[in-house]
Amino acid sequence: METIRLPRIMQETVMRERRSGKAVGFVPTMGALHEGHLSLVRAARAENDLVAVSLFVNPAQFAPGEDFDRYPGNAGDDLEKLSSSGLADIVFLPGKEAVYPPGFSTRVEVVGLSDRMCGRFRPGHFQAVAAIVLKLFNIVQPARAYFGQKDYQQAVVVKRMVRDLNLPVEISVCPTVRDPDGLAMSSRNVYLSPEERQAAPALYRALRAAADALEGGRRDAGGLGSLMRTVLGREPLFHGVDYISVFDPETLDELENIDRDDVLIAGAARIGGARLIDNLLVNNLK
Repeated sequence: METIRLPRIMQETVMRERRSGKAVGFVPTMGALHEGHLSLVRAARAENDLVAVSLFVNPAQFAPGEDFDRYPGNAGDDLEKLSSSGLADIVFLPGKEAVYPPGFSTRVEVVGLSDRMCGRFRPGHFQAVAAIVLKLFNIVQPARAYFGQKDYQQAVVVKRMVRDLNLPVEISVCPTVRDPDGLAMSSRNVYLSPEERQAAPALYRALRAAADALEGGRRDAGGLGSLMRTVLGREPLFHGVDYISVFDPETLDELENIDRDDVLIAGAARIGGARLIDNLLVNNLK
């Protein structure tokens, strides 16, 4: 496994491999790797000749007062996980100055999708996500890139950017990986105390209650939202709900009437020092 820190060297390396006919699969991460990340790397390994993983905590996507300074992760631990797994061929591990040289001033915005759901509560976040992903795509030049469904809005924003800009990258969205009690794996789960960790699956239970009601024939989005808030409210350690509702899975519009055969149920809520997000796709409703 090769570790590369400079964009120019990364570009030259993958260009050489591509000229030899190899397809590159790419998994962009912010490090603090867990089984959810590794599942993406396995998917890339199964479908490509060469697998590249990036480790870069992007400061631009953290608002003032967010957790950039304490974001979990250790590059040494991440490199050991990737090396011991045997799944990755190249790790791109750039420094901030390599990604954001002096005078960097470019913005990328996917209008409409970026200011809904989490975007309402994290202004500018998805513009920064789109910019860093576009830059990484230009550096790594993958045939395919892999994202997790847990970060559903991020995946939708990236897919729209790829479509709108005719980028030659196939986006694969892989299933959310969960602990046995249903909690979606996340690097930020380390913020949870033992008591908070025990309470945290309440968000998944709330989403699951709405999914079960939908599959049972219920179609009133407002009532489903109330149901989810009731279920989540039974766990007093949750101290704030940014949103929990039913959405159009393509436009991310919050639905009032459910008259389609697929919907996204999604929520973001705070417990202790962590902001948890989760979602479920429900299909074949008609």
